[in-house]
Amino acid sequence: MNFTSLGYRTDLMLLQLSGSVLTDEGDYVVVRTPANPAFWWGNYLLFRTPFGPGDAVARQETFRREFPEAEHLALGLDTTDGVVGSEEEVKALGLEIDRSTVMTATEVQEPARPNDTSQYRFLTSDDDWEQLLELSLTCATMKVDEEYRVFSRRRAEAERRLCEAGQAKWFGAFDGDRLQASLGLASDGSGVARFQHVQTNPEDRGRGIASTLVHRASRYGFDELGAHTLVMVADPGYLAIRIYRSLGFADNEVQLGMGRPPAVT
Repeated sequence: MNFTSLGYRTDLMLLQLSGSVLTDEGDYVVVRTPANPAFWWGNYLLFRTPFGPGDAVARQETFRREFPEAEHLALGLDTTDGVVGSEEEVKALGLEIDRSTVMTATEVQEPARPNDTSQYRFLTSDDDWEQLLELSLTCATMKVDEEYRVFSRRRAEAERRLCEAGQAKWFGAFDGDRLQASLGLASDGSGVARFQHVQTNPEDRGRGIASTLVHRASRYGFDELGAHTLVMVADPGYLAIRIYRSLGFADNEVQLGMGRPPAVT
């Protein structure tokens, strides 16, 4: 399958490496992650064109047909310019439109304020991975309930399997044995490596840890994985994007996703 969006292309690369199944239906691609049905962006439809008049309702119905047991609704667009199309119709369905910035780097610069007090290494032990799960929950931007914990644990388990299969590395910054920050870097050997889940404990922010960790992982991508392009997908409204730009990542495209969580009962 060919994809226009570098963001989705690398998203789907990671999902497939983790065991997700893609089915090309022509106008759209069905993305399924049987091992984690609560993973909204592992179970969604990726449409190839923007929304025309009437498409929002029709595409919602298509999603319900493909995922009859799903309580969420998640639709992506395989485009690069951030244009939704019939945006008001999409919003009328209660869908939140997410525009993420897809960034790329073919070289990186040293961080302006490197941190040399933390220890930087791969995650290896059971305790490291358990700390990664807890860090993800601490950094979550949504309500952490039991369902979210189950989803997060299954995602962490999939990430660990990627590492054990040699398809990814998870990097951590540590204060002694305590995990302060983490990120993943995965590649399918094509020369493109994708960052995943850059996160720093709130109490450790503002100390140059994240920029140092991203820089070290970037050098690993170039020097050890043989990547010629690094890909980072960032929230354009969050301060971390300035860190990535300062290291040499440049805005490349806009990735569009539209989602609606399960109804609260």
